[in-house]
Amino acid sequence: IHYQNPRIVAGTVPVWEGQILLCRRAIEPRYGYWTLPAGFMENSETTEEAAARETLEEAMAEVDLKGLYTMVHVPHIDQVHMFFRAEMVDGTHGAGDESLETALFRPHEIPWDDISFPTVKRTLEHFVEDMDAGEFPLRVSDIRHSIRKKEGR
Repeated sequence: IHYQNPRIVAGTVPVWEGQILLCRRAIEPRYGYWTLPAGFMENSETTEEAAARETLEEAMAEVDLKGLYTMVHVPHIDQVHMFFRAEMVDGTHGAGDESLETALFRPHEIPWDDISFPTVKRTLEHFVEDMDAGEFPLRVSDIRHSIRKKEGR
């Protein structure tokens, strides 16, 4: 018996002095679009460890995690995306191997039309809203797309 299980994507919403750190993707899919640092969890690590590792790899930024912030189920691609709130340790960042560049954005500066994935956009929308409110509740949601069967199947 061979099981195919969902994959977990873990990442962060890194913040430095009220600005959010984004990475511009140097890989497909969505080459050249902005994203939060995130990637697939590896065996033998926790979601927190995966999120911190991906942030270091993609944005060369060390972070202190402040708890799980969003969990977005994406069943049509068999993934669960988990983003943690994070404070950057010292504000330094740079482009890792999977990033063209990194930049800090104030909420009104976020390049909304150039965000890579719906899970990232939803997380950023919630985060900007919650920054204004000063409270960051855990947000759990689904992003569903209907999958049509090909004709004749």
